[in-house]
Amino acid sequence: MDNPPIIFISHGSPSLVLEDCAARDFLQRLGGELGTPRAIVAVSAHWASAAPAVTGAEQPETIHDFFGFPDALYRLRYPAPGAPEVAARVCELMRAGGFECEIDPRRGLDHGAWSPLLLMYPQAQIPVVQLAIQPHRGAAHHFALGAALAAIREQGILIMASGGATHNLGQIRGPGNGPAPKWVSAFADWLTGVIVEGRSAELVNYRRVAPYAAENHPSEEHFLPLIVAAGAAGEGARGRCLHSSYTYGVLSMASYAFDQGRDGN
Repeated sequence: MDNPPIIFISHGSPSLVLEDCAARDFLQRLGGELGTPRAIVAVSAHWASAAPAVTGAEQPETIHDFFGFPDALYRLRYPAPGAPEVAARVCELMRAGGFECEIDPRRGLDHGAWSPLLLMYPQAQIPVVQLAIQPHRGAAHHFALGAALAAIREQGILIMASGGATHNLGQIRGPGNGPAPKWVSAFADWLTGVIVEGRSAELVNYRRVAPYAAENHPSEEHFLPLIVAAGAAGEGARGRCLHSSYTYGVLSMASYAFDQGRDGN
């Protein structure tokens, strides 16, 4: 796969892999539609660090970083191999972009990475590394982080950012795919608009310009992987919506792809 697209996945609840819903069906199709990359760099909302870090384990463990879910979920494993050489290249790119970067030889794959990949690539044969986010650094930092990472695609490596288009767990209503309230749908519609139209400056400044931004993201960690994806695509790059649905009343499961290069052409 040459220069695979950059994708952002709304991974929703950890139990997504067990639930009958439109987002699960979408992810089960997506791997086949994308094709098989040489490796995957996953940017998950569920690994935060003080400075950029990347997993370097040859066989990363499956991390069950959640509580109170069905026993079947804790029995799931995603035994994808790691890719120490890809981790080293990611660190090189980070440092060339002006960032500190360390390789963590013990960190496994959290559910932000393995739960969508279990649906997309269930055979777990594609090597996976994870890149941590720094929620305390904000959106501009993560756009620059993505820009530094962009060249990894030239090696046939898929950048998969994983978070949530909306993520207010305090307002969850229960399982289901019904219509979302206006404060959720207005933000989700705005988000799709700025991505499709390549308004990356507004995306980075979403906290100030998007409708109901704080209501949909009381904390930023689930939105920042999307900013990394946009940064990897480049200033002004246009994206496309791959999927749109809602679960638990207020969780947008929207997913996007950015196909353009860093110059947005």
